[in-house]
Amino acid sequence: MKYSLLIVSLLVAQLANAQAKKQITMDDLFKTNTFRMKSVPGFNGMKDGKNYTKIEQHGDTQIIKKYNLETGAEVEVLFDNTQTLFNGKPVKFDDYSFSKDEKKLMLKAESQNVYRRSVLNKVYVYDIATKSIASVDNDKVLHATFSPDGKAVAYVKGNNLYIINFETGVNPQVTTDGEWNKIINGNCDWVYEEEFEFTRAFDWSPDGKYIAFYRFDESKVPQFNMAMYGGLYPKDYQYKYPKAGEPNSVIEIKVYDVASGNTIKADVGTETNQYIPRIKWTNDPKTLCIYRMNRLQNKLELLFANAATGKSEVIYTEENKSYVEVNDNMEFLPDNSSFIFTSEASGYVHLHRWDWKKKKLTDLTPGKYDIADITGVDKTKKLVYYTAAENSPTERKLYVVNWDGKKRKTITKEDGTHAITPIEGYNYFLDKYSKINQPPVYYLRDADGKVLKTLEDNKGLKEVMADYDLGNIAIKEIDLGNGSTYWTWMITPPNFDPNKKYPVLMYQYSGPGSQEVADRFPIRDFFWHQMLAQKGYIVFCADGTGTGFRGEEFKKKTYLQLGKYESDDQIAIAKWLGTQTYVDKSRIGIWGWSYGGFMSSTCVFKSQDVFKMGIAVAPVTSWRYYDNIYTERYMRTPQENADGYDNNAPEKMAANLKAKYLLIHGTADDNVHFQNAVMLTDALIKANKEFDSEYYPNRNHGISGGNARPHLYKRMTDFILSNL
Repeated sequence: MKYSLLIVSLLVAQLANAQAKKQITMDDLFKTNTFRMKSVPGFNGMKDGKNYTKIEQHGDTQIIKKYNLETGAEVEVLFDNTQTLFNGKPVKFDDYSFSKDEKKLMLKAESQNVYRRSVLNKVYVYDIATKSIASVDNDKVLHATFSPDGKAVAYVKGNNLYIINFETGVNPQVTTDGEWNKIINGNCDWVYEEEFEFTRAFDWSPDGKYIAFYRFDESKVPQFNMAMYGGLYPKDYQYKYPKAGEPNSVIEIKVYDVASGNTIKADVGTETNQYIPRIKWTNDPKTLCIYRMNRLQNKLELLFANAATGKSEVIYTEENKSYVEVNDNMEFLPDNSSFIFTSEASGYVHLHRWDWKKKKLTDLTPGKYDIADITGVDKTKKLVYYTAAENSPTERKLYVVNWDGKKRKTITKEDGTHAITPIEGYNYFLDKYSKINQPPVYYLRDADGKVLKTLEDNKGLKEVMADYDLGNIAIKEIDLGNGSTYWTWMITPPNFDPNKKYPVLMYQYSGPGSQEVADRFPIRDFFWHQMLAQKGYIVFCADGTGTGFRGEEFKKKTYLQLGKYESDDQIAIAKWLGTQTYVDKSRIGIWGWSYGGFMSSTCVFKSQDVFKMGIAVAPVTSWRYYDNIYTERYMRTPQENADGYDNNAPEKMAANLKAKYLLIHGTADDNVHFQNAVMLTDALIKANKEFDSEYYPNRNHGISGGNARPHLYKRMTDFILSNL
């Protein structure tokens, strides 16, 4: 009897404990910032390799302090915005950086996004010794960048390139032909910024005597118009956007001689229908490296151009049967005859060393796994640090290897994801370490991986999470018996009972080289997905064919037919889920954003009876409407591959719709145009299909600002609760 009473008491206690746990609300997600994750704001390793700086902020007071790396002790205050005023007011800055000699600070304030990566700022330069502050320009500018000696700043305003010298007061206008929607100097056009993932299109030479810069002539690029609502008459926003198969900007690379004021044009060949996805100065301050790529993006050449004459020569060529990836993983070595870079030439992304004088390529990290990033190159010890997914596609660890590919060593041994920030000298690293169910901890580590100090442990977030009734999340590799395995994560409802049947909401992105299933925190929409799990849904994600860190063959299988294999996989995975004893196969839904919205739409239209419900946010509905750099990389042009464009386009499948379907888009989406939603809507109406839609006026691809984001997620939540 006593034993039975004890069991009952324990069960009651467990039930009471479960009932005491909190439920996630929309206010938690969007109003009170309940699950706020901390970082180390403004962390910056100093050149001496012994100290670092970070921002201390209390209200509008911002202080940049220097700390000792080993002891953590405060060394000095470098800047206090309440003590140094500009025109009698403190400068409230959003970002800061040092000049190379660390004698000056650049403070960027009043940030105003233009597109995804371009940001206008009011920019100030603060002299640490004299405690004086000056403005770079009376207006907001783009890409303010110190010269190597810290005496001058180059920047872009009104599509022209400028330099301001704070010692002489001279402020030359390097270019004068800049004009909106025609000529751009020193800044990228829209498609370069979005798809080649950079926006500052100029660079100082190592000795500061030259500035190399891009000149975009976008005169012949077709123009896209967006209505911006608010006044009595909408405003017409016009910008150049080259869709698949359409003309691009004509690119020139120019070199400006700071002393003489002369500008020369580098020789990039006679072909104008090509890309220049990067420029990078070599260790020789008179030699500029120019990346040249053909329109099909399957041939990449590196050119060396003379800064004084513009004459160039090809020193490296890489070709691929589908496409060549472009990134920033490249470092010139002190021998002035070689560089270290990443390439997929072996079938996986690996580190290579190319000696252009000996014409010799050395694979430094052979194996069937992908490198993520070059973290740094120690030119004294002849070492290269890098992160890789060596043991599993879902992990990232820090490794080191010498320049001959020998003495490779794992530095961070813990499973999970290590996001690394190196510190000058490579004696220390900042490690943002997390796992899928563990918020980030910011460690200061030495070169052997030993943790010296914890700079932020997110203890507060962990305590908050412990107060909420969260479902279990786990990563698993599944085998469908079709020749491929798939990495997945699954969130189960709290108090999950494997003997019950649950509805499933699948989430995915699925784009080429992407990855949603990784052992890191947080995954996309983690706490919103947890809220759905609390309401009784399993939330499931799988990375299918075409996703990254599985080697080139797996990633590039989707070439020329985006959407086919990705949707086949998601449909097959949904069917597999339907065979699991704990899944109600009549209640499986799918959602996604951008490429994920393209995929959720394709899956719902293509499978007909597998999915009960689908949500597409800002989806591509035909690749004919998307930009040419991204689309042609994977599909070639519509003129070459019409079937590839049309056979997997949701717009062409609209008549197949059977499921409940919600289509969401922002009317001012400069990336995936609202046109995609309009054309799909038209196709659905022609097919006499019932569906739901929601549009967000004047919102871009992220659909944010004001009450847009909470409204969007409430709309999706209500749709799921009503239809799944």
